Amino acid sequence: MSTARIKICGVNTPAALDAAVRHRADYLGFVFFAKSPRNLALRDAAALGARLSGRASAVGLFVDADDTTIAEAASAARLGAIQLHGKESPERVAALRGQLGLPVWKAVSVSSLADIDAAARYAGAADLVLFDAKAPKGADLPGGLGLLFDWTLLAGYRAPFAWGLAGGLSPDNVAEAIRVTGAPLVDVSSGVESAPGVKDEGRIAAFASAVRAA
Repeated sequence: MSTARIKICGVNTPAALDAAVRHRADYLGFVFFAKSPRNLALRDAAALGARLSGRASAVGLFVDADDTTIAEAASAARLGAIQLHGKESPERVAALRGQLGLPVWKAVSVSSLADIDAAARYAGAADLVLFDAKAPKGADLPGGLGLLFDWTLLAGYRAPFAWGLAGGLSPDNVAEAIRVTGAPLVDVSSGVESAPGVKDEGRIAAFASAVRAA
């Protein structure tokens, strides 16, 4: 049985939040990026944070955002961690960690082994590195596109930090992803949706079951 932790990203409604909690997700991702169909306004994020009320940890996703934007969202939504999904440097990651007093996760886009090797520069700066599939050049979104990368690149990986796997995961493939990579955390967004930004409880339930049975 897998002990991988589960993150449901792009939660943007009370129903989606309740479904994620009901199926025992460890983390719920709140997106603060205007181009995303999962983007949350501060007022809505605050309502979701209050509703979550510590039943799981809220992780705020940002893309090259400024200090004020991140701090306001962290306070409003009661975030337990910050996830940076842009071009943030290790220095930027470390600075935010110090300023906010919260764990900071860094998403790293992967298309080759070199990308995984390069993630080592975040050791000591990020609390967790999330390996995600590299978006096509010119894409509006850095993630949440349902794209996969070659999981065998992580086979036998010995990380200098806590890490997780994202990118194209779904109820149908997450068990295999865990088997190949040994990922201690799996992050899903579009793979548990019926349409972009619309979470589906049946798919959330199936994903959680597949993770735990892996």
